[in-house]
Amino acid sequence: MTVVYGIANCDTVKKARAWLAQNGVDYVFCDFKKNPPDAALLADWLAQLDAAVLVNRRGTTWRKLSAEEQALADSDAAALMAAHPSVIKRPVLVHEGQVSCGFTPEHYAERFGK
Repeated sequence: MTVVYGIANCDTVKKARAWLAQNGVDYVFCDFKKNPPDAALLADWLAQLDAAVLVNRRGTTWRKLSAEEQALADSDAAALMAAHPSVIKRPVLVHEGQVSCGFTPEHYAERFGK
């Protein structure tokens, strides 16, 4: 099963979902705003991707964090992402057990053999 995690009104998530629909890929969408990722899911993601990849340090949410909260990105990224799901780089794609984040048409074409 393919699962896309993100925020429904995020432009990059919208582009990824449109690409999946246009290419006939069945997927389930999980909205961070309605169902934030739990500790186990975040641990799974962090087992495959470095925190530097998963934590979006360029977004508005990151800029609004205190210095102490930002420091968690290095020491306890799972706690930071659990407390502030909007700091997770979007979308997170889980396909055939492999986790990736961000979207480019080229990356998705490679992942789905399109």
